[in-house]
Amino acid sequence: MAKLYFYYSTMNAGKTTTLLQSAYNYHERGMRTLILTPKLDNRAGEGTVASRIGLKAQALTFTGQDDLAQKVRQNLAAKGKIDCVLVDEAQFLSKAQVWQLTDVVDSLGIPVLAYGLRTDFRGELFEGSQYLLAWADNLIELKTICHTGRKANMVVRVDAQGRAVTDGPQVEVGGNERYVSVSRPEFKKIMAGESGIELQQSVLPLDQGD
Repeated sequence: MAKLYFYYSTMNAGKTTTLLQSAYNYHERGMRTLILTPKLDNRAGEGTVASRIGLKAQALTFTGQDDLAQKVRQNLAAKGKIDCVLVDEAQFLSKAQVWQLTDVVDSLGIPVLAYGLRTDFRGELFEGSQYLLAWADNLIELKTICHTGRKANMVVRVDAQGRAVTDGPQVEVGGNERYVSVSRPEFKKIMAGESGIELQQSVLPLDQGD
């Protein structure tokens, strides 16, 4: 039976790597996948999903106004059977789009694997993540660590000087130069100005990167 899966984490926990590995596993078995990625995240080039360890794949882009169930139906009609839909940067989905993904699962019988951040740099849920947490059949946490050695479950946005940013737009695409994964106790200290950020501490071994 098809299900909606939400793989969530902080930055640099290997979300995109895991997505691409899943797609490869399907292809290795002669099965076809459809990868969806938000158009606003074009760091690797529009329509390309890439991990920091060098894996990459072509994807179908979407905007916040697109009907994802309709996109899947159109691709199904044009190219034939889809064995799995994979969604990168799923935190950028709208509430309506998460519901549309449930239709892909429930009406079309296609499993959907969505990968994204749980919370933003203020510790608040993204809209897409909020409704994936509410409606997904399975929730899987991908883990990484803070520079303190604790599990990282929060994200800090930093400026060009490595100083924590405490306000601004929720959506601002970036990588290690803008975001650092930290534990909740460390997040509290940073936001209170009691601890600093060293950007090099956010760099993890290659096999743990996105």
